[in-house]
Amino acid sequence: MNKELYDVILDRRAHPQEGSYTNYLFEKGLDKILKKVGEESAETIIAAKNLAAGNGSEEELVGEINDLLYHVWVMMAQCGISYEAVAEENARRSQKIGNLKPMKVVDRNT
Repeated sequence: MNKELYDVILDRRAHPQEGSYTNYLFEKGLDKILKKVGEESAETIIAAKNLAAGNGSEEELVGEINDLLYHVWVMMAQCGISYEAVAEENARRSQKIGNLKPMKVVDRNT
């Protein structure tokens, strides 16, 4: 996670700049931001599948992952979630050992 980019996103929210895509998203609101998170998630999945099938490139997947992360960070800022909260949760989870949850039937079939 890139703290510097997240700080820029927060700054755009506090100090809107004309022509800023980030400000456009904030102006449109949570529904638009969530739509973009969904779109970028789908594009990331497709890029990963394409790469695995030999039809895509690592560069394409890296670009889609970056687009997804950016839109997730905008969502976080819109929802008042701090960078530190996510980083702390990530650190907490990385300390767990043997945290595999029982799989549901649906998960076993995918």
